[in-house]
Amino acid sequence: MGRARLARLHGIATSYEPSPGRSVQITDDTVVAVLAALGVDASTPHAVRAALAAYEDGAGRALLPRTVVARAGRPSGLAGLAGLPEGTVLRVETEDGETWEHQRAREALARLPLGVHTLHARAPDGRSAHARLIVAPDRVPVPPGRSHGFLVQLYSLLSRQSWGMGDLADLADLAAWSGRALGTGFVQLNPLHAAVPGPPTDPSPYRPSSRRFPDPVHLRIEHIPEYARLAGAARLRADELAARAHALRAEVLEGGALIDRDAVWALKREALELLWTVPLTPGRRAAYCDFLAEQGQALEDHATWCALAERHGPDWRGWPAELRDPRSTGIARLRPQLLDRIDFHCRLAWLTDQQLAAAQRAARDAGMGIGLVHDLAVGVHPSGADTWAQQDAFATGMSIGAPPDAFNPRGQDWGLPPWRPDALAAAGYAPYRELLRGLLRHAGALRIDHVMGLFRLWWVPAGRPPTEGAYVRYDGEAMLSVLALEAQRAGAAVIGEDLGTVEPGVRGTLAERGVLGTSVLWFERDYGADGADGAGEADGAGGTARVNAGDGPGAALAPEAAAEAAAVETRARILAPDEWRSACLATVTTHDLPTTAARLAGEDVALRERLGLLAGPPERERSRAAYELTEWMLELAHHGLLPEGAGDEEAAVKAVHRFLLRTPARMVGVWLPDAVGDRRPQNLPGTWDEYPNWRLPIAGPDGRPQTLEELAASPRLHALMRELTDGHL
Repeated sequence: MGRARLARLHGIATSYEPSPGRSVQITDDTVVAVLAALGVDASTPHAVRAALAAYEDGAGRALLPRTVVARAGRPSGLAGLAGLPEGTVLRVETEDGETWEHQRAREALARLPLGVHTLHARAPDGRSAHARLIVAPDRVPVPPGRSHGFLVQLYSLLSRQSWGMGDLADLADLAAWSGRALGTGFVQLNPLHAAVPGPPTDPSPYRPSSRRFPDPVHLRIEHIPEYARLAGAARLRADELAARAHALRAEVLEGGALIDRDAVWALKREALELLWTVPLTPGRRAAYCDFLAEQGQALEDHATWCALAERHGPDWRGWPAELRDPRSTGIARLRPQLLDRIDFHCRLAWLTDQQLAAAQRAARDAGMGIGLVHDLAVGVHPSGADTWAQQDAFATGMSIGAPPDAFNPRGQDWGLPPWRPDALAAAGYAPYRELLRGLLRHAGALRIDHVMGLFRLWWVPAGRPPTEGAYVRYDGEAMLSVLALEAQRAGAAVIGEDLGTVEPGVRGTLAERGVLGTSVLWFERDYGADGADGAGEADGAGGTARVNAGDGPGAALAPEAAAEAAAVETRARILAPDEWRSACLATVTTHDLPTTAARLAGEDVALRERLGLLAGPPERERSRAAYELTEWMLELAHHGLLPEGAGDEEAAVKAVHRFLLRTPARMVGVWLPDAVGDRRPQNLPGTWDEYPNWRLPIAGPDGRPQTLEELAASPRLHALMRELTDGHL
């Protein structure tokens, strides 16, 4: 009982429900391991008693919690101050330097401005304490009106000027063209986070070194102002690199080669080394210095990690002991020797930030109401820059994932270390605030991968299977309040990827705070009172449940689980368009799912059969897929959305998007490869090297890569997009 109580005090669930009505107990070994990752020893009965006593003497008797969260104008929301002794004097130092003091806590704090302040308390018995006080708006900003836009993996979008993979200039051009010519309101991207350097570099954008800073591999070299000022041997070398880059691009577009991120980066890095030697003009120098001052310690840490990784490799856990702590004397001694390399990596962060800003300006100048929608991955690589710089914020020896359920009996381990909720609270959520602020700098909206992680995450102890994990709870009110504050300051909307298993109440809470959900056409079904065997949580409005063929960062269900999920889907009624929720981004497919053309042709089943990923006999899988497709064709015909009749692939692609237009969804997203009939998924869950995940250029039905220029001229794309513009979106 003592260990269970200790777990509850630290937000660790001692059981979970893989399906409604069935409870599974967490083993003592797992509870002990998770508590240890939170700095609590529960290995013996004596240790448990000592830990409980320490909690009662510490957090249990604290005058203030580590962070107090309030919604502007809502004194009733100050639950963290409910236990203050009568007569306690409160003083607030606002982030703008003002001072507020009052004995009537609720009345005083209800009038505070939005922001991150410092709260001081002095009790009549002489005790005193201070805490961060976060005053946030009720809701995040709402997107302006209904809109449609493209979803794209940036690396896959090659133009005739890119260096072998899509870049930020391509993004700006896509936004400028689609906003003006097609009336699009947004472009949603994959995470542009900094990757762990290779070779080989992990191509997945969902396992980055740092979520705080973007990757300079996305730079367009020729658009950097210093490029025009190269002279002499440097100019000749830059021209040689550009020629090699153009050859690399031709190999992808004409020779059938995969996108080779490492080859692209090798060329760009050498070019950037040349550009770094070009002195900045006075105005550029001043702008760079402003950026350094604004980004502060976070940027210095990131650049220092990059410089050290050049010497010692990208896994900081294997570095010399004196270099593993960013605040160590060893780092302080070494930093002067690394100043040039630190400056180089700071410069790259600045240049990337500038081109991101240019892309968002291009989107807004083209009339987009939202513009760029950036993507926040659910976690970071365990040996990357963020875990080195913020070691106290991450739980050592833990990885996040998903528990076993009806769709994946083995559970999932994503290999990403979780943030410690206690460390976030102790820091006033500074790591989280800084992360959001960085991502929202040049965004009209932010997509949050696995948004349910703002409330709880499944922690898996190192060396154990994901079946032996436990849910650890985060302060959802605090996480959402910080999100609302930073989103309002940036004037940006928020989209939560809420596919998969969602605990009761989460979707309602997200909607109440203005966070849009994610609705994928193939999964929008009514599972009735019986639900979907734990596949999804009732939505509250209409009793719908949503499932996803994948609950993790770029990795979905095991093949047999996906087959079972699909079988469940075919037993549930397809939701009519007017039964969909309005507060969502509605799409037909995603980067983790088959393209629409492949699904219509049955090529998704054929691909999984070739790779040995089918759960059962191929005949059964083909039959199931055909049955589901027939269901959808009948549904589309029932709503009068398929006047061309069955058997016409382009007509069917239009029809499913017409269906989306009939829903009340506030945002309708078109997977850009769908617009030209691409057959290949960008990521095939359940594979590693069996399939070229994250390395494919956008291609037409014949598999031939399509450049941005060809996309812009594609009759098929324009015909599809006319459906959206004629539908008044």
